[in-house]
Amino acid sequence: MKLRVFSSADIRAAVPMARAIEAMKDVYIQVSSGQAVVPLRMPLAVEKHSGVTLVMPAYLSGSGGLGAKIVSVFPRNRERGLPTTNALVVLIDDRTGVPRAILEGSYLTALRTGAASGAATDLLARRNSTTLALIGAGVQAHTQLEAVATVRAIRKVWVYDVDRRTAEAFCKEMGGGGGREAREIEVASSPGGATAEADIVATATTSARPVFRDADIRPGTHINAVGSFKPEVQEVPEETVARAKVFVDSREAALAETGDLIIPQKHGLIGPAHIHAELGEVLSGRAPGRVSDDEVTLFKSVGLAAQDLAVAAVVLAEADRLGLGTIVEL
Repeated sequence: MKLRVFSSADIRAAVPMARAIEAMKDVYIQVSSGQAVVPLRMPLAVEKHSGVTLVMPAYLSGSGGLGAKIVSVFPRNRERGLPTTNALVVLIDDRTGVPRAILEGSYLTALRTGAASGAATDLLARRNSTTLALIGAGVQAHTQLEAVATVRAIRKVWVYDVDRRTAEAFCKEMGGGGGREAREIEVASSPGGATAEADIVATATTSARPVFRDADIRPGTHINAVGSFKPEVQEVPEETVARAKVFVDSREAALAETGDLIIPQKHGLIGPAHIHAELGEVLSGRAPGRVSDDEVTLFKSVGLAAQDLAVAAVVLAEADRLGLGTIVEL
């Protein structure tokens, strides 16, 4: 039996951001049309080290994707000089159950999370959006910028991070890069300084509390919130959630897993019906997206293993043509 192992470099070579965004759109349609089996992730708390490991299986009957992701989020790793998120993805033949590939999952996670925001931005942000605010300058921020700049002509990027040196390093690395090429990128001295003039806001942090003020979000803004994935933590102020038109990747997962929606619901500010639609419903024409330039739209992503499998399938499909991966005999 042969198993193919793919590194992060292999994934980068096989899947440009534009293709990843299209893969996300396809998988979201499958999720919302019932062609995907995506159980809620199983969290395993590692309280001694303030971490959590998540087991995330999925099956895409529409495209034949089967497999699982194991992802660990250890915020203290930043103090150790290590990535806070580490993962592996396993792809399985859905006809036989035989393992086909193992993929490095940290970059794959960042790629598909960025691509999810790219898909949401393409659907929901105003067409004339040119300014992006990034809250959080870690690994996820790189693909958030790349994805948004792939679908909108971004000319100005404001970056805020609790560690200013991290934000400065990010700006130095990403200046002029990503998709349609951000023309100017600058460190903001505060979250409000980043968001006040932004057309699009992306939050990608491990914060337990809201990372910006509702007052600093102007009408017409689109928000991609991708950091919060636990019921007790939130990145987005409750007031912003309450006044926004909310879109999710999966209703079931969002209402079960993210404090950005669970906490304001507990406080009586919103109900389950406040979720306007899943992205797949918008993509398939079953629900409208943005209908006014004054609307604040919010895409709350908790992340689905189906997204990882969709990207993994693209990598496997390109492997022979590009000579990617290492074959291991089992």
